[in-house]
Amino acid sequence: MSNPAVRAVVTDIEGTTTDINFVHKVLFPYAQAKLPDFLRANADSPEVAEQISTVRREMGDADATLEAVIAQLLHWIETDQKVTPLKALQGMVWADGYQRGDFKGHLYSDVAPALRQWQQAGKALYVYSSGSVQAQKLLFGYSDEGDLTPLFSGYFDTHIGHKREATAYQRIIAELDLPPEAVLFLSDVVEELDAAKQAGMQTLQLVREGTQAGNTHACVSRFDEIAL
Repeated sequence: MSNPAVRAVVTDIEGTTTDINFVHKVLFPYAQAKLPDFLRANADSPEVAEQISTVRREMGDADATLEAVIAQLLHWIETDQKVTPLKALQGMVWADGYQRGDFKGHLYSDVAPALRQWQQAGKALYVYSSGSVQAQKLLFGYSDEGDLTPLFSGYFDTHIGHKREATAYQRIIAELDLPPEAVLFLSDVVEELDAAKQAGMQTLQLVREGTQAGNTHACVSRFDEIAL
């Protein structure tokens, strides 16, 4: 599928570059198992303490104990909440796991060759995921295809806005300093693609195994079906 005049590609991760099962059956359980002891061991380090304070603000309880903070974080994991301090802390725990070699970042086999080809052709590559920027860099940095971080020009997470709101994509366009129609957004989620299209981006839905194809965006099943 050809997308003329694309100068930048913004890709989602979960269900797009990466099997959802890797996130839900490897990363989330690992963070859930390791997070309590990680927080108890590192609560006084500045970057962890900052996130603990943010959790307390989210809880509306500035005096919440560390154990209450841990319980809240575990509840957010169990209910799959996209809460920014949780994402930051999960990223720290995953950094430990990647560096220890406990797992590697999963990528579909068609992803890395396409990313390399697009980058060599002069396309700017970006990631936009609900996972933290740190988690994004870890997944691509410790991927089963090696370190792909040099291919990317930038990363966006929920600090830029929520993925189903057009304003987030407008902010991304402003950061890229490109006409919106020169930016292609790739995702498996129709509501995210709707928001990107509303902001003026080109869109393609990745229909991987288990993904339901919508009828409002062009669909592909693999990155190597995308001609830029």
